[in-house]
Amino acid sequence: MPRSRTSLFALLFLLAALLAPVAQATARPSACAAAAAHVAVRAATVREARDATLCLLNRVRAEHGLPPLRLNGPLGHVARMHSHDMVSRRYFAHDSLSGSSPFARMFASHYVPRDASWWLGENIGWGSGSLGQPIAMVRAWMHSPPHRANILNRHFRDIGIGIAIGAPVGGGGATYTTDFGSYS
Repeated sequence: MPRSRTSLFALLFLLAALLAPVAQATARPSACAAAAAHVAVRAATVREARDATLCLLNRVRAEHGLPPLRLNGPLGHVARMHSHDMVSRRYFAHDSLSGSSPFARMFASHYVPRDASWWLGENIGWGSGSLGQPIAMVRAWMHSPPHRANILNRHFRDIGIGIAIGAPVGGGGATYTTDFGSYS
């Protein structure tokens, strides 16, 4: 009897050791989102808010069987500049006040190689107080059919996330731009 009990414990330990990486991998998106999803966006927490936004978006994509989005430098720069422009010039639109469309900005960043096939999209949003937190922004986008379509677009592989302190109207809050893309 002691030998079978020892064997049973060894088998349970081995099974737990084998399943632990699977459990950790599936728990990661929730854990990383929970850590910062409710962060108050300030200068010191913009990167944390960006990472939480990416994590939340990837969690939603995983729930729909889609691959995760990867942060992309050129798209990130375009997204940050657009968010800052909307806050500093007090407007809220995909096209800038100078008339530059999201596609023009993304092409100007040289994200898409010449003569490549491409998919591009953009989500924007802003909120004050708790509505400026990453969790609130992602929830709002998921309740808006065009924003949801961008998040769940199977063609998108890359993302740039730009978060600016402040709002296009009223001052306080956070303004978000997410620029999505892929090319071949």
